[in-house]
Formats: sequence, structure tokens, C-alpha cells
Amino acid sequence: MDFINFDLSGMDIASTAALLEYHDRRYWELNDPVISDARYDEIVEHLRSLDPSHPLLGRINTPQVDSGGKVHHARAMLSLDKAYSLESLLEWAAKYARSPQELLLVEPKYDGISANFDGRVLATRGDGENGEDISGKLPLIELETPGYRGKVDRPVRGEIVIRDDDFRNLYSSIRKKDGGIYKNSRNAVAGIMTLKDITPMLMQGAKLTLVDYSLISEKVPLGELSSRWEELKEKFALLPYPMDGIVLKLADEAYRESLGATAHHPRGEIAYKFTNLSCRTMLLGVEWSFGKNCLTPVAELAPVELSGITIKRATLHNVQNILDMDLMIGDEVTVERAGDVIPYIAASTPGRKRISPLITICPACQSQLVRRGPELCCANSDCPGSALQLLCAAIRNLGIERLGEPTVAKLMKHFHIRHLRELFDLTAGDIMQLEGFGSKSAANLYNEIQKARVVDDFQLLASLNIPGIGANIAKLILDRLPLDKLRMASEDSLAEIPGIGPERAKSIRQALLERSEELDELLNAVTIRDREAAAGLPGICFTGKMPEKRSFYEKLARDNGYTPADSVTAKLALLVAADVNENSSKLKNARKFGVKIVSLDEFMLMISGEKKAGDNQEFADLPLFS
Repeated sequence: MDFINFDLSGMDIASTAALLEYHDRRYWELNDPVISDARYDEIVEHLRSLDPSHPLLGRINTPQVDSGGKVHHARAMLSLDKAYSLESLLEWAAKYARSPQELLLVEPKYDGISANFDGRVLATRGDGENGEDISGKLPLIELETPGYRGKVDRPVRGEIVIRDDDFRNLYSSIRKKDGGIYKNSRNAVAGIMTLKDITPMLMQGAKLTLVDYSLISEKVPLGELSSRWEELKEKFALLPYPMDGIVLKLADEAYRESLGATAHHPRGEIAYKFTNLSCRTMLLGVEWSFGKNCLTPVAELAPVELSGITIKRATLHNVQNILDMDLMIGDEVTVERAGDVIPYIAASTPGRKRISPLITICPACQSQLVRRGPELCCANSDCPGSALQLLCAAIRNLGIERLGEPTVAKLMKHFHIRHLRELFDLTAGDIMQLEGFGSKSAANLYNEIQKARVVDDFQLLASLNIPGIGANIAKLILDRLPLDKLRMASEDSLAEIPGIGPERAKSIRQALLERSEELDELLNAVTIRDREAAAGLPGICFTGKMPEKRSFYEKLARDNGYTPADSVTAKLALLVAADVNENSSKLKNARKFGVKIVSLDEFMLMISGEKKAGDNQEFADLPLFS
């Protein structure tokens, strides 16, 4: 039997079972899979079609680990039943949901090793009832759970993975026992778990992450699942964790538990597996685009259809990935879609004429490029390409939504703007000098820039572009240390903040020292929104698919005296709906609590001044503070 290039169409039960056992051993015991996950799933489904009760289908596989002994789980850790289409998910939901309003929890299905920490012992899933003690690996593991990031110090159930950013930044220089590098993050996790001595890994700076299953969890009414499915897949595909699917659970835990379980899986949960369908095409070229701190390669492909989408470009991640794959222009490549969304190159076959895609000179300033870990970077600190991306990132963090990259590039060229502070000196007349701007569009952009003079403290901190400090981490930091005290804080006090640690603390301290003068100038140009005052402002929430990003409307709301909220409560002042006639959970709750509901068009009219409180009785009780 050909165990790799097999044809399932004519296989009987015995042959299919033998094939499945072979690939189970390659994956779970040898940690050396030779086929894709999608191909493996085909074997499973073929065997299911031939013999639904075959014992191999009910077996719970578990990776080989260096174990400190068996651990009995107080609550079983079962596998999940699997679905491969939205239709299959809806069939499952129809079986157990009590109404179209039944709330579902939608969560990522992480691609790592399932684990449970009971407060003392960290254990793998094992056979579901008994796992293996892997507490010896705790020094390598950081916990990510709602509201906390740091040492594994509390009971949690989740998945041990290597974050995508950690794999890119750390594992390109981490060596296995045989001197080789890890090909992907899942192999790295599985390999590290088999080590008896983790000292070499600790010395090389290796890091694993235990992600709490509840860290990222969206509540979606069953009736909205179909319309939001593509949006959810796209959102999850951007998360910095390796994933191979999406988990759906009935949100009502008591009801979910009451449904019980089979010997293999709980009935109240199911996993949608990414199909990662692939196709073959040719690599025509590589475009190197600027990120904030490095150049990012993007593959230019001969157009090809994949899952109904025409694919012309695919991410190549970084220069190390190109080297590891020995990828050349002219090669035939296999393209897959990460999370069924983002195209990427999974494999390649050398072409007849091969041209290196690597570059050594910066396309923006002609300076020499240098390697920093897995990334290719410009050594010129004044590189206009890097400066443009840094300024664009700072502008986005400050909430100036309509100031896009082309306009920022024009501002940099005409007015030599390099920092946020300089934006606030622009006049509407200055903006009118730019190609494509008239008096009205210039006035609109000028007004939006001026409105950004009032910002939240976390927006200002995020706008400094300190590596690893986005808006969420900035909020976490400023909850512990106000901005005025942050600038004087020591590395040790910063490192004590959950989710920061010594490395980030050093980056923050260094950035604040190096850019102290720039920060002073920025603080003189803006007003930090008072947290207590903001907490007292009327709440507003948005629901439904809208023409602009949600952040755009939330920025408008803040500018007009509202505090954006994620959910509808009795304290909310206003719910803005894309369609007021929909039956979403937010609209239902608003009607139940007596919250005022307006359409998006009505909201835009209100804030533009065309309808103000008092002009119409319908809007008389709505706050407007612009």
C-alpha cells in the first residue's frame, strides 16, 4: 500500500483502518506527519462512511511526552465531534438548540497539546480520564487567561501552543538536540514535551504558552451564525495562535452539561475543522513591503481558484521562512488558506528556471538591509519606508481613521512630517495643497485631526509603537501605573505587571527614555481624556454590519460625548443598529431594557448636527455633547 499517495475511493474497511493507524503513529508517536491535516481527515471520514462504529474512530489519541506519572482528571477531557462545513454545524445546532435565540460560544480550536492545571499539577489530556504529569515543563510556560498573562499560578484548562509571534521571533535561533530547527510550532511543542531535560531550551530562551480555552470567546445567537460565519473566521484567522478550526459550544453551561456525552465527545460542543484545501500554481515574484520594523515578503502568484476565491497573492511571513523552504521565483508552490481565510504557501517544488527572491538593498532608501532574527530590516534609522509605516500605525492608534497611507505619504513628502505632533500644526490650507484635496475634503480631514487632540491615555501610549505594546496591553499597563508615573517607573516595577515581564519592561523603559522629548511635545499637543469623567458619560453600542469599521463609529461616538460599550445593559443610553428591524440579541435586550434604538443613518444625522436634541421629540432625550 502507498501510505502517502493513496486513493481512498476503492479502499475497504481493513485497508482504510491500516492507513489510519499508520498516520496516527506518524503524528502522535513519532511527531513526524507525512500528510496534511486535511488529507488525514479524509481518511477518518472515509472510514466513518464504511464503518461508523469502528473502534479507531472512538480512540482518543495523545502525543508522547516525558511524563512524571499518571494524573486522574477530576472532570473528563474528551475529544470533540467534528464538522467540515457550516451546514454540518447548523445540523448539530438544530439537534440541540432550543430556539433560534440559543446563544453559542464561538472559540478558536488551538493546534497544540490539551492540558489541565489543577493548581498544583499540569497534565495532558491523555485518554480523557487520565493524563500525563508534565509539571516539569512549567518553567517554559506562560499562561494567557482573561485579564492575566504571566506565570501558571491558577487552575485552568487550555492548550499548550507556541504563539505565532514567538515562533517567528524566538524559534529561528533555537536548536533541537540534533542541531536542526523546528519546522513549525506544533512540531516544536510536541518535541519539547518529549525532552527529559529542558535546561537547553531555557538557556536558548524557548517559550510555550498555555491558552485558556475561555480567553477568546464570542457569544453568537444561533440565528446570526450563518450571516456572521465568514466574519468570525476572518477575525480568528488574525489571532496570533496556531489553530486548526473553530469550536462551538452551547453557552448555557448547565444545559450543555445536561446533554451528557458519548464515550468520545460531549454532545453540547462541536469542532469545525479547517479544510485547508490546497492548489498548485507558480511563484511569479516576491514583493517586499514595509511593516513597522521590518520588510515583509508577499508572494505574487499565477492566478488560481481555491474554495471559490481567485488567489493572486499569499503571505510568506518573513525572510527566514523563504530560506527554510528554499523558495525561488519560478518554483511550483502549494497554496492553502490559513483558517480557510488567509492564503499562504505550504510547500514548493523547484522549477526549471529559479531566481532568488531575496534583496539586499532597501527599496525605499537604498541602504543596506540587515537580518534581525527571522526578519529583514533596513539599517537606516531615517528610512522613509519604515517611517511611513510607523507614522501610519501611530495615527491608527490615535484613532484618526480617515487618514490613510497614501495621504500620509503625501504629507511626509510635502511637509516633511515624521511624528504625530507635527500633524496637529497642519492647517486646512496646508492639506488643500495635496493632490486630490478640495476645500471640503481638506476641512473634513483637518477637523478629524483636531478632534484627535482629545485622546485616551492608552491610545497615546500605543501610538509610541513600542514593540509588543498595542492598545490592549497599554490599557493593562495604565490600569496599574498612570502615564505620569509610568515615565519614572523602574524596569522591575514594570515587569511585575501581569503580561509584561522583563523583556517588555526593558523595551518600555528604553523607549520612554529615548523618546521623552517627543512624548513631552505630544502631551503638549493633546488632552488626555479623564477616565472618571469618561466613565460617567452615556453609553452607546453598535450592532449589525456597517459600511465602516466598528472603531470608526466608536471614535465618532467618543467625539460626541458617548462611551462605547460592547454589550447592551439597562444603563445604556443608545443602541445604533445597521437594521433596526433585525432580531439580534442586542436589539432584543435593548427592547427589553427600554434602551433607545436608532438606525445608523439617524445616528450620523444626529452627530452631524442636522438633528439635535430638541429638534424632534424622538431625539429629545438623547445626549449630544459635541
